[in-house]
Amino acid sequence: MNEFNAGNKPNFSPLGESEGAVIRWGIIGVGNVTEMKSGPAFYKTENSELVAVMRRNAEKAADYAKRHNVSKWYSNASELINDPEVDAVYVATPPDSHVRFAIEVMRAGKPVYVEKPMAKNYAECLEMLKVSEETGMPLFVAYYRRALPAFLKVKEMIETGAIGKPLVVNIKLHKPPRTPDLKKEEQSWHVHPDISGGGYFFDLASHQFDYLDFLFGPITEVSGVATNMAGLYPAEDTVVGTWKHESGVIGSGSWSFVADKSTETDEIVITGDKGEIVLPCFTHENVKFTSYEGVIEMGFENPEHIQQNLVRQVVDDLRGEGKCVSTGASAARTSWVLGEMVKSYYPKKTT
Repeated sequence: MNEFNAGNKPNFSPLGESEGAVIRWGIIGVGNVTEMKSGPAFYKTENSELVAVMRRNAEKAADYAKRHNVSKWYSNASELINDPEVDAVYVATPPDSHVRFAIEVMRAGKPVYVEKPMAKNYAECLEMLKVSEETGMPLFVAYYRRALPAFLKVKEMIETGAIGKPLVVNIKLHKPPRTPDLKKEEQSWHVHPDISGGGYFFDLASHQFDYLDFLFGPITEVSGVATNMAGLYPAEDTVVGTWKHESGVIGSGSWSFVADKSTETDEIVITGDKGEIVLPCFTHENVKFTSYEGVIEMGFENPEHIQQNLVRQVVDDLRGEGKCVSTGASAARTSWVLGEMVKSYYPKKTT
């Protein structure tokens, strides 16, 4: 991996360095993900306000602004980016426009928080990191599992030796096709690689690999086979792969998005020399810890708006009061892994 190493952002001064300052946000792309998962977090988090939103459909932009009590709305992204009352921008569009909008935001002298995956491919991630370095503008990515209770507890357990020395991690994510997948005219952009970079693997496995990066450090070796078994859409629907972390932990995984409902599985299994942890990534079921003493199940409650814990970290970082655990540098590593895993299916694609 030819990773770009972002520096210490020497040109950036915390936006909240004035006492009592509030980070004023604008959102580009107020689609479904911003209704509950993320959008409200920007006006419910302390020292944070949502002051402007943008969507190409002006009527929908205005409707979102009205329902969320946002004072300004736009149908043109550049107008929002250059609004002097907007301090920082959240890019919540599909991945094909992340690189363009993120770079425009940073060149306008403003920090940017980007939806995951960071971009369509690793090459675009490097472009974004380069501009972050050039401008001194912080770049964050919405890998919010790094800030959720269950995932933090598992990290704590591993670091305190609950399972001894971590040895192996295995991912199994098998899901049936979504109903819209069955009709081409109803299919989501998620299954069109020219927009998303890949299929549901890019959308969902990105969370899993980012979290494993958080636990065990960067992945240094990766190999995968990707294919389309059902022929429902252009993207890959089945992936199998192996990898190795710089810490020595090795991993394997299988992803199928055309499996039978009866075989649906969502688990990350982390095995050590003294125990094992089974963690669901998307269903929010209990975490299971197995050791010589038996099995313990642990339940956790997530924030009402799933991204709120991470948004709070971003706001604190921008105010000079903390550090966000999900950066452009860490997110780019995940995009590299995704690209390497599926390159057999996209032999001419830039990863």
